[in-house]
Amino acid sequence: MITCWVLVGALGAMVLLHTLFEVHYFLRMIITVFLARFCRKRVHILDETSVYGLCTTTDIDWLLYHMNNARYLRELDFARADFYERTNLYREICSQGSGVVQGASTIRYRRFLKPLSIFKITSKIIYWDEKTIFMEHRFVTPSDGFVRAIAICRQRLLDCSAEAVMGVLIDRGVKQNGSVEAGVTQVPHVRPEMPLEVARWLECNDISSANLRQQAPAAPQTQSPVPPPPQAVSTHC
Repeated sequence: MITCWVLVGALGAMVLLHTLFEVHYFLRMIITVFLARFCRKRVHILDETSVYGLCTTTDIDWLLYHMNNARYLRELDFARADFYERTNLYREICSQGSGVVQGASTIRYRRFLKPLSIFKITSKIIYWDEKTIFMEHRFVTPSDGFVRAIAICRQRLLDCSAEAVMGVLIDRGVKQNGSVEAGVTQVPHVRPEMPLEVARWLECNDISSANLRQQAPAAPQTQSPVPPPPQAVSTHC
C-alpha cells in the first residue's frame, strides 16, 4: 500500500513539474553546457561551432508535417550556449562584471525540416560594435548540405564594451593547424566590415524604433501648484 502511494506521489510530482516547467528544455540545456564545458574542444572566438539536433514529435507543426517555426529560435538557445562555453565568451563577459541579452533576431526559412530528420546548427560571429555582437546561425541538413534556414541574432552586452571583450578573446589564443594555442597572436585585431544584410537589418530596426516612439502616448504634464493669492495687510497709523 505504501509503495502504491509513493508511486502515485512520484507520478503526481512529475506531472506537476511538466505542467509548471518545460523540463525537457532545462534538462537539455544542462546537458549542452556540461558537454561544451567538459567534453568538447575549445575553439577560437572567430571560429565556427556546430551542434546537432533532431526534429522530434514535440517540435512539429499542427499540420504534423514539418518543424514548427518557433522551434527554430528555441534551438538557437542550445547553439549559443555551446558557442559561449567553447569560446569562453560568456566567462569573459562575466569577468568584466557584465551580462548579455538578446536584443533582436531575424530568421529566413528556405526549406522545412521533416519530422525525425537530423539537422546541424552552425554558429559564428560575423560583426561587432561597441555594445553588441552579431551572430549568424545556419540550419543545415547533413544528408545534402542544404541550408534550411538562416538566422542573425544581436547579442547586447549590458555593462561592458563588446570591443574590449572581443579584443581579449582574440589576443588570448588563435587557431594554428586546427588547435588553439594560448599566448600566440596571429589574427589581426581588426573589426570586420559590417555585412550588407546586417546593415539593412539595422536600418529596419531603426525605422521600427522611430515609428514606435512616435506612437507612444505623450507623458502627462504635471502642473505646478498655483500659489495662493497674497493676503491684504492692513496698517493702522
